[in-house]
Amino acid sequence: MKFYNREKELEILRKADSLKMKHGIMTMVIGRRRVGKTALVLQDFSEGDVLYFFASKKSEPLLCEEYLDEIATVLSEKPHGRIERIEALFAYLLDLAKVRPLTVIFDEFQEFARVNPTIYASIQKLWDRHKGEAKIHLITCGSVYSMMKRIFEDAGEPLFGRNDFTIDLKPLRPVVLKEILEDHGAYSARNLLDFYTMTGGVAKYIELFVLGEAYDREQMIEEIISPFSLFLDEGRNRLVEEFGKEYGTYFSILSLIAASKTSRSAIESILERNVSGHLNRLENDYAVIKSIKPIGTKPNTKVQKYRIEDNFLAFWFRFIYTYQSYIEAENFDRLKEIIRRDFSTFQGYFLKKLFRELMKREGYSQIGSYWERGNQNEIDIVAVDEENKRLVICEVKLSAKRLNRDLLIQKSVNVLNKYPGYDAEYRLLSVEDIDRYIRYAQKVG
Repeated sequence: MKFYNREKELEILRKADSLKMKHGIMTMVIGRRRVGKTALVLQDFSEGDVLYFFASKKSEPLLCEEYLDEIATVLSEKPHGRIERIEALFAYLLDLAKVRPLTVIFDEFQEFARVNPTIYASIQKLWDRHKGEAKIHLITCGSVYSMMKRIFEDAGEPLFGRNDFTIDLKPLRPVVLKEILEDHGAYSARNLLDFYTMTGGVAKYIELFVLGEAYDREQMIEEIISPFSLFLDEGRNRLVEEFGKEYGTYFSILSLIAASKTSRSAIESILERNVSGHLNRLENDYAVIKSIKPIGTKPNTKVQKYRIEDNFLAFWFRFIYTYQSYIEAENFDRLKEIIRRDFSTFQGYFLKKLFRELMKREGYSQIGSYWERGNQNEIDIVAVDEENKRLVICEVKLSAKRLNRDLLIQKSVNVLNKYPGYDAEYRLLSVEDIDRYIRYAQKVG
């Protein structure tokens, strides 16, 4: 598949790579799994030799053997003597970089902690000693936010402050999804919404749908719910190992959030246990969910909801995990019927999410949603323009026929009270408005 977007990230990599001729440069690339980090760092941005190493869950000697094979293949270099520790291999790379410029990529860098917890201290010691002479661009990629942040941003960690550049890779924006659909002759506002709902802009899912020529809802459902589909085990493949032995509890929480049980109280009433610690770890350690508070409320308010950040994971927990028995019985047709029956209800949230993302291009100081206890007076989108003392208050529905301006005005009374002196603009948005908003987003860039 064609490599889309990422011009700014590639420019950072090119700049960092050019600076290695002066001294060693370190770049950290983070982002959720499947977002396209590996594809980015393997683009042609370097003028010198490039070495790519994946930190798989192997013993240290086996990893060194694998890495030495890569060095021999790319550089036609072999060390004198045996190397069975990452520390010795890293020292060897630094010595090579003193005589020939190198770009060295360590993918899933956080996994070294499982191989040998002292590796980061060894790398720090060698880096500080040799980076002044070594013409090396060291790129460390990682998918586990909490671990990568701790490695490079915790003052107590050996590599604290060592990275010169940081790239936090985000999913592709809706305007890029439109470009992809147009390139394959499949663009429509409805297809864009379906494509966004299922992929959320995550590169790996986009690639799989493009390979399967699945661009609308029905095609994507057929691609996902079929024997040997790579999508069926996606949630387990991504999360079981990270969650460890408590994965069952985490999966139960995520399936409830995906089924619109989005408050802590609703989750705890069903699971009959305290889940505050699990919710905290899901958000702050694993970056799988995000807590959302009503716009205009105080930071310490206890009124909040939780949402799964990754669109496809939300779909996976809502339909595939929940109805796993149908998959095990190979009753794929019945599961497809359930998805078709419930998809519009599921998709409503993602239409709101899409419009919020598109409206960010309009330059508001804040944008979010609003509700009161018990989900009273719920408003889909509230955008705040502090500079011009202006509020934009939106109701969003899949069908324009269900929009109700009078009810929206009625529900917004308490929002207006939170922003005295602000002018209010009311908007009624449906699928039919996507084209207009995405054209504006393309225009402003």
